[in-house]
Amino acid sequence: MLVVTDLIQIPDEELEWSYARSGGPGGQNVNKVASKAVLRWKAAGTVAAIPEPARIRMQTRFPSRFTTEGDVVLQSQKYRDQERNRLDCMEKLTEMIRVSLVEPTPRKVTKPTKGAKRRRVADKRRLSQKKQGRRSTGGDD
Repeated sequence: MLVVTDLIQIPDEELEWSYARSGGPGGQNVNKVASKAVLRWKAAGTVAAIPEPARIRMQTRFPSRFTTEGDVVLQSQKYRDQERNRLDCMEKLTEMIRVSLVEPTPRKVTKPTKGAKRRRVADKRRLSQKKQGRRSTGGDD
């Protein structure tokens, strides 16, 4: 059971694991042992696991992790043994879910202050005067 929060828990039956040979460090052991862990979770099929708005936020925030069917696919080949790569995949999934659970605060529309408007116009005038000073007089030689 993958425990994300007290209310959100993903049963092990929903997580599909596959293993492959991994690149990276390990010497000749890399050619013999399938230490790369690939986690597949059918996020679209599990309504009880995470709320629908959070799942949509997760899909928009991490689009490369989702398949067209709505499955989350994570992989890890960071470590030299399979179990640590499994744990790394589970940590990645829990972090993705935790980040997506936080609702973004809506932006409050504000107007620039009068002082900011005055400073902006004054800066524009100053730059305009500077550029006009660089112009040639246009006299005939």
